[in-house]
Amino acid sequence: MPDAPLSLILLTAVPSLHNAGHAVSWIAVWFLRAAIPWGVWLPYLSGAIVLALGLNTGLRQEFAHARGLDKIVTLGPILLAAPVAVFGAEHFTFAAIVAGMVPSWIPGHLFWALFVGACLIGSALSIAVRKYAGPSALLLGIMICLFVLLIHIPGIAASPGKRLLWVVGLRDLAFAGGAFSVAATQAEAWSPEVRQRLVTIARLFIAVPVTFLGVQQFLHPELAPGVPLAKLTPLWLPAHLLWAFLTGAVFVVAGLCLIVNKEARLAATWLGLMVLLLVVVLYVPIVVTNPSDIGNGLNYLADTLLLGGTVLALAGAATWEFLVRAHTPVIVAAM
Repeated sequence: MPDAPLSLILLTAVPSLHNAGHAVSWIAVWFLRAAIPWGVWLPYLSGAIVLALGLNTGLRQEFAHARGLDKIVTLGPILLAAPVAVFGAEHFTFAAIVAGMVPSWIPGHLFWALFVGACLIGSALSIAVRKYAGPSALLLGIMICLFVLLIHIPGIAASPGKRLLWVVGLRDLAFAGGAFSVAATQAEAWSPEVRQRLVTIARLFIAVPVTFLGVQQFLHPELAPGVPLAKLTPLWLPAHLLWAFLTGAVFVVAGLCLIVNKEARLAATWLGLMVLLLVVVLYVPIVVTNPSDIGNGLNYLADTLLLGGTVLALAGAATWEFLVRAHTPVIVAAM
């Protein structure tokens, strides 16, 4: 099949985007026509399939019943699941690279790379289709916590002066909090007491990294906002400093609100909106410009989208916590 310009593919595909199923077909046609290797477009396809399944499995009803900003909050679990599927697929397409990240004292590096990839994809599918989502999200959060304990903390201890190690380690801790947030919203899986503990753990796991990332944005305004890793903000984005400092301010204020548990639901919601704005304005154009560059394109998009899904999932969990408190009677002891 001959190559076709991206603009032509978009023009021919957009009229058929009546539902999420057509969206998957559109993405598949885009990559097939571009003759991009299987190892590159498989992560895209995995994320698109999970996103389509999530949008067609109960989300429409929740979205219709939600009001105001709560409509955006309902997207949290799906926006978390899709990037998880992307990273899961990369465990297969870049298995040798991922295997090299496994600690040297653990045997069977390639096995663990592929096993973790399968677990990530399985968790993403479970969350998307709402089947065993509670236990699946809980296990996903525990697995990410193991990454922090076995990989990131030893790396930070060995090189405490490396900024990127702190950013990646705390970022993954926040992702674990996002998974715990999704687990906490599954009423059929846990007792109210367990759900309350999960919300508290999730809030702290997200609050501290978000505050740290906000401070990093002030210290390194030249870096692409959201999760400030190593990528510089593209020159085509106007007002670099404005985006950097606005992102940093929103992250720090929201993070502090979450730490002290004051207006946590509202803080997580607005933080999620800020992150989604970065996805649309900055990271989607980066990927569209060069979709075959996984390391400098898709991974940054998935990272930022996963952070957005994480904080929106926390907003959903905090909404449940707020409603529980609002309906809990206050008993005043007689003096």
